[in-house]
Parts: sequence; C-alpha cells; structure tokens
Amino acid sequence: MSSYYGVNEYFRRRFGCKVYKLALDGGFTCPNRDGTLGYGGCIFCLEGSGAFAERTAESIHEQIERAKLRVKAKAGKDAMYIAYFQSYTNTYAPVERLREIYMPIADRSDIAAISIGTRPDCLPPETVELLSELNKMKPVIVELGLQTVHEESAEYIRRRYPLECYNDGAQRLRSAGIEVVTHVILGLPGESEEMMLETVRHACKYSNGIKLQLLHVLEGTDLAEDYRAGLFEVMTLPQYVALIKHCVDIIPDDIVIHRLTGDGDKKHLIAPLWSGDKKRVLNAITKALAE
Repeated sequence: MSSYYGVNEYFRRRFGCKVYKLALDGGFTCPNRDGTLGYGGCIFCLEGSGAFAERTAESIHEQIERAKLRVKAKAGKDAMYIAYFQSYTNTYAPVERLREIYMPIADRSDIAAISIGTRPDCLPPETVELLSELNKMKPVIVELGLQTVHEESAEYIRRRYPLECYNDGAQRLRSAGIEVVTHVILGLPGESEEMMLETVRHACKYSNGIKLQLLHVLEGTDLAEDYRAGLFEVMTLPQYVALIKHCVDIIPDDIVIHRLTGDGDKKHLIAPLWSGDKKRVLNAITKALAE
C-alpha cells in the first residue's frame, strides 16, 4: 500500500479543524502576459489558473464573504478558511500594493492562513520581507509554479525563467520561515515518466508541499492548437494513475501532497476528457494506492 501525507490531514493537524480554501482574485497580472517577459502567458494557461476564483468586481472582503457562501452548507458555523490567491502572479506588484491587499486579511479571525500563488522570478527581497512579516501574523503558504525541471520543456511551455531562479526563490522563502508548495505538471509533451519523476524529486528538495497536476488542454490556449495539430498525445487514465502511484512512492513522508490531480474548467476542457470526472479519477487513484 502506498501511503502519503495528504493536505486534509495536514490542515486538520495544524488548525484543529476542517479548513476550506476560498479562491480569490487580487486583480494581478503576470510578467509573462503584460510584455515584461512575453505575451499570452504559458502555453497551457487560459485564465492564469484562476478559473474558479471570485472576480475582482468586489473588494477582497466581499469576495471572501461570497466565497464562504459557496461552501456554507458543508462548512458549518465553526469552519476556518484559507484565503487563496491563485489567479495569475500574486506577488507581481509594488510591495505597497501587496501590503494593502494582504495585511487586512491577516486581521480576520475566520482566516486560518493565506495561500499565495506566484512565480519565483517575482520575489524581490522586499516582497519576501513583507511575506515574512505577514507570516508572523497569520501562516503564509507560497505556491510556486515550477512545472518541470527540464529546460527544453520549460522553453516549450514558455515558462521564461531558469531552474536556478526557482531554486533561489524557494530557498529564500524557506529561510524566511515561509511554507513553500511547488506545482508540478505531469504529462508535458515529450517528457518520459522518469523525466517527470525527476521533477518531483527536485521539487521535494525545495518544498514543504507539492501539487501534482495533470496536463489539461483548454480551449483558447496555444497548447490546444498544438494538440489539434497532432503534435502530442495526452495521458490515459490508467497511465496517469500508474504515474501518480510512482510519484507517491518517491515523495518523502514529511512532504504534504496538496493535490493528486486537477480538474480544468469543463466549459473549456478539450483533453483528456476523462479528467472532467474528478470523482472517478480520485477513486481510481485511491484504489491503486491501496493495492
């Protein structure tokens, strides 16, 4: 049996109760979209990975209240929440603006932690210092989009930063006492299973937690054009389940696994279509890990 340290267990141990993530939109963009590094973002990116986030038409506090209503029925009155900034690059702004956005959230009694998704090339010293200050008020989790350690793959997906940038950013965050969760994409075109496992091993050296994400092909992305042109194939469900089992087997026991798969917005999902049935996928993974 392949066992792992899952995020639900981790949060329950840390906060003493079930916690729910509230996907929020801080109104950020990305240097890979605004012309600083490039336009269009990474090849797989449709909405900055924030398809399920609340929109910026409301203040952050209003977004929090609306997001809480979404989970009210299952959360209960004593639930705690994680303010999750997932859309685009959530440290890509002057530190003064970051302070205005994040500091008021730390004062909320219903927020157990703040989770911030960003790029490792958007972590100047003053930003890490602010995150460290914030972390003393409320636990901060920084999610870094590594995706792959292989430079050829990184160039293909238009990541536009070198591996050393990730290594440096993760090390500086952890030296400042900030928890790091690394995103890895499984199934990138041209990558063998061993290449993917190499990325997982590397991420575990620099992280407190890891997210394993299946490559989705979404309508409206440049990746979709390559897929339709027959330039690559997506993984089958049996292939993905077998790969996840191998990943779990090499992830150290003290690394929290925050995700074993992912479900792209079904309105835009082109492939693999089986990934749209998240319950089926998770059941298949659970069965494989138990064998």
